[in-house]
Amino acid sequence: MRAYESDDPPKTLSDEAYRRMRDDLIAGRLVPGSRLRVEQLKADYEISASPLREALSRLASEGLVTAEGQRGFRASKLSLSDLEDITRMRILLETQAIEESVFRGDDAWESQLVAAHHHLAKAEPRTAASSSLHFSDWEQRNRAFHDALVAACTSRWLLHFRFVIYDQHERYRRIAISHPEIPRDVRDEHRLILEAALARDIPGAIELSAVHIQRTGDMVREVLRNANGFARTV
Repeated sequence: MRAYESDDPPKTLSDEAYRRMRDDLIAGRLVPGSRLRVEQLKADYEISASPLREALSRLASEGLVTAEGQRGFRASKLSLSDLEDITRMRILLETQAIEESVFRGDDAWESQLVAAHHHLAKAEPRTAASSSLHFSDWEQRNRAFHDALVAACTSRWLLHFRFVIYDQHERYRRIAISHPEIPRDVRDEHRLILEAALARDIPGAIELSAVHIQRTGDMVREVLRNANGFARTV
């Protein structure tokens, strides 16, 4: 078990099915609450039933899919209470990982973090557009920056559960991208987190990261409360 298991190429058909369905669940292409019928998935992904079922069971263990006994699987539903819980847990896990990573990080860690932030900052002026293509590009860079921030943490279990909860948080963010954001300077938030980490200001890096994650949760909550049809997905 490793924190960045999704970066490795798939080794089996089950791995491939898992990656592709995971991406579609997070992006909302598999609609929250919808039935995931194996026969339809076979046609959509051109993968046989056995690896699909293995992948669905794995996704269920991560909360992206809900198993319904003998009735099969559904894409997990969304709710405001779930968003609040996910936000709280992401803050808890992220800040714990940051504390150890900033304490342990060496020169190589600093270089990787600076490079990830530079790559992210180059994409951030484009985020005002609601294009899903632009968001996907930014989200990859955003994940890489936050991953680099915690890369010196040595707890494999902490990093694993952080990986799982990050996916859940991204799923909610992607639901909200077609709606206007609450005004905020995300670019500046990332810059301040970087500066605190490089200064080895652990309390500052923790506080800035917690506020950053909570602001995102608050933004998504307001968007979902006002979104037409959201109640039908709860």
